[in-house]
Amino acid sequence: MPGSGVPVVFVHGLWLHSTSWQPWAECFRDAGFDPVLPEWPGVPETVAEARAHPESQAGVGIDEVIDHHARIVEDLPEPPVLIGHSFGGLVVLALVDRGLGRAGVAIDPAQVRGVVRVPPAQVRTVFPVLRNPANRKRSVSLTPQQFRQAFGNALPEDESARLHELYTIPGPGRPLFQAALANMTPRTRAATAVDTRRSDRAPLLIVSGGLDRTIPDSLTRAAYRKYQKSSAVTEFRRFPDRGHSLTVDSGWREVANATLEWLGTQGIHGS
Repeated sequence: MPGSGVPVVFVHGLWLHSTSWQPWAECFRDAGFDPVLPEWPGVPETVAEARAHPESQAGVGIDEVIDHHARIVEDLPEPPVLIGHSFGGLVVLALVDRGLGRAGVAIDPAQVRGVVRVPPAQVRTVFPVLRNPANRKRSVSLTPQQFRQAFGNALPEDESARLHELYTIPGPGRPLFQAALANMTPRTRAATAVDTRRSDRAPLLIVSGGLDRTIPDSLTRAAYRKYQKSSAVTEFRRFPDRGHSLTVDSGWREVANATLEWLGTQGIHGS
């Protein structure tokens, strides 16, 4: 049953299950918020089930993920805080663009259409998926080594392996192709297109990990710069020594506390 606090919707990205947000949910619940941890379309309730049924997500696109979360947000009793990581961060940017949510926090968000930088580190991370066009219609898993390259490069090897075992699930390949081809797709058809100039939207915080290889800091900064043409509140926070795992690794609380602090500056408290 929903609680009495301000709802906060946590949106996971590719290859992580919603249970990866559980420590955040407990932290925000302690602060008076009412956490909601939805899954992407087709994702089973547990990591074990998701691994056993990779076909359940095959072919799911980021547009479907955005629409799915929009329906969840619209069904809540009041506008929630939106917090997302990676492709979940892109979902948050899209929902805020639709006028949803009372505030958005996009952590290492996948790039929106119009961000044209392609850092070599990102190419090395996503190439194993993009090199096979058939992956557009498949779900793809990360090996422990691929997870370390994409998420855990700033962690001790044993911590990266533990996180891979705890939280990783197969993810649809289609969102990666949609993001890669977005700047060659007409804006009206590009699933990753958002209006970064919109001023009648909720406050937005964009968070970057300085050592991130999947969404390198240069991409996150480029996205932030695009939002500078909006008069709405848009702020940027960089954690210089953190990789793409910053929401799930042993330093997650630093990022969560910074998020709570920022919400407080916007006058948003749990209850």
